[in-house]
Amino acid sequence: QVQPVESGGGLVQAGDSLRLSCIAPGSTDKMYGAGWFRQRPEKEREFLAGIHWSGDSAHYGASTRGRFTITRDNKKDTIFLQMNNLEPDDSAIYYCALTTGAIGTRSANMYSFWGQGTQVTVEP
Repeated sequence: QVQPVESGGGLVQAGDSLRLSCIAPGSTDKMYGAGWFRQRPEKEREFLAGIHWSGDSAHYGASTRGRFTITRDNKKDTIFLQMNNLEPDDSAIYYCALTTGAIGTRSANMYSFWGQGTQVTVEP
């Protein structure tokens, strides 16, 4: 099975930017959709962004408010989340996930393979 691995988290100040990476070997050949989720303290897992296996279409959760962009480099089996104008409320563990369907859906239940997460902390 596919094992995605996230990286790129860290400690930043409000207004800063980060780009998260998710290495997902085999995801392009298998035509898997991909998504980014996050888990804030004492909150449930939240959908952020999903992307079609080809990278040609994407959609976003309301909390991104135009600040986040999901892309993928299929030559390297890597999915990215560019996050701009970060806020303290964005502090969370960020997870990359893959679905056996072609579309990166909003429903966490549709994803079969999950990374272990990368921590993002935003100071006020």
